Amino acid sequence: MIALLQQDPLAFFLAFAALVFSLVLHELGHAYSAYLFGDPTAKRQGRITLNPLKHLDPLGTVLLLFVGFGWARPVPVNPAAFSHYRLGLFVVSIAGIVINLVLAVLFALLVRGLYAVDPLGVALTFQGEGQTPLGLLALALFFASSINLVLAIFNLLPIPPLDGSKILQSLLPLSWQPLLWRLEQYAWLSFLLILTVLRGPIQEVLRLAREVFFGFFFG
Repeated sequence: MIALLQQDPLAFFLAFAALVFSLVLHELGHAYSAYLFGDPTAKRQGRITLNPLKHLDPLGTVLLLFVGFGWARPVPVNPAAFSHYRLGLFVVSIAGIVINLVLAVLFALLVRGLYAVDPLGVALTFQGEGQTPLGLLALALFFASSINLVLAIFNLLPIPPLDGSKILQSLLPLSWQPLLWRLEQYAWLSFLLILTVLRGPIQEVLRLAREVFFGFFFG
């Protein structure tokens, strides 16, 4: 994203708007699915909304821009209120990931569509050798697709308090649940590990995911 800011500020701001939109929809997916399963906690705290101020985490957003992965404000969830504990925990945890994957595919398809309309302009814009309105839009959409793919893959990691850890938790024996919930208290340690020891391996996973994803769509 910072490279995009240096290359084309307008494309950066378009992609940043898509980033905010994607983070908001991710958290809204968690909040609304929790409400559907009987937990009103997020609704009471005003999280079933498209207002970005209710969802964005300043540090997580900045890290997305500078490091390539980050997060929004976690949606408060009370699994004890779910009408079906395991199914509710699974659906609520994976809801944001599914939304980001759908957005990644949608934005990638839009880039392909714009390329079909103006192949030379899009190619020149991507190569930094020129700029057309459709090429600029395609570049912003490409970064929006990449952002959503990163959000989905990053949140799939089984590291508390990321969504992947709760997806795994929904599949593990009920006798393990108290211990797993207690691990949430050490979220700060997870973030520290993500920013230090695990940063390199996570970036490699994200790089491979982007390579496979965009290779499929664009060859």
